[in-house]
Amino acid sequence: MNKPIGIFDSGVGGTSIWREIQRLLPNESTIYLADSANAPYGSKGKKAIIDLSIKNTELLLSKDCKIIVVACNTATTNAINYLRQTYAVPFIGIEPAIKPAALQTKTNAVGVLATKGTLSSALFSKTSTLFANNVQVIEQVGDGIVELIERGKLYSKAMESLLKVYLNPMIEANIDHLVLGCTHYPYLIPLLTDMLPNHVKIIDSGEAVARQTKAVMIKNNLQALDQIIPQNKFYTNKNTEVMASLLGSELVVEYLNF
Repeated sequence: MNKPIGIFDSGVGGTSIWREIQRLLPNESTIYLADSANAPYGSKGKKAIIDLSIKNTELLLSKDCKIIVVACNTATTNAINYLRQTYAVPFIGIEPAIKPAALQTKTNAVGVLATKGTLSSALFSKTSTLFANNVQVIEQVGDGIVELIERGKLYSKAMESLLKVYLNPMIEANIDHLVLGCTHYPYLIPLLTDMLPNHVKIIDSGEAVARQTKAVMIKNNLQALDQIIPQNKFYTNKNTEVMASLLGSELVVEYLNF
């Protein structure tokens, strides 16, 4: 089926998910929505998050998307059940990879860096209780991180200062895994690697989301089978330059008022 994969996030962070999907499914066309005008979702209430997710979903459906990837932890944990009950297309969600961290830890301590909306959600609580009941989980709300990335301040003194404050309690607790619970956060990996002890493994969900997207598409016969040239379209309702700087000059980012 030569229709695009739809992807949305509360901003530019979900492009980290797009990269994994594009790498695993290079023949598929994609449409990416960055709702940067409303970022971050993590500080909003459940109803507001659902309403924004509906808006993004209906825009992607109007562009004929055959499957929708909710490339936002906060939107997944708060809105995906509603979306699945309301719309006919398959939805792929994303949540912090607490399960592999809890199963693999040797120090019995793992860190989770995520938004308030994700950490306070029922889905995160259920997953943590199920898989990390006997593990010390140091949760940290990443206030300010998304805003800095959305403003093009990824490699800034302000970002370094924030990360030091957030990571120090985790380092003191002797974590050996750090779970990234927001799709913006993989862009922090070079900084985090420099700031964390060498034994700490950083886990994000991008590759797992891409694999799940592929599996659901195969199950539902949604793969692009014809030999067409795939198209990748990127839209943002804020500054196009920030997303363009993360994607690289070979990809075009368009402004769209949504």
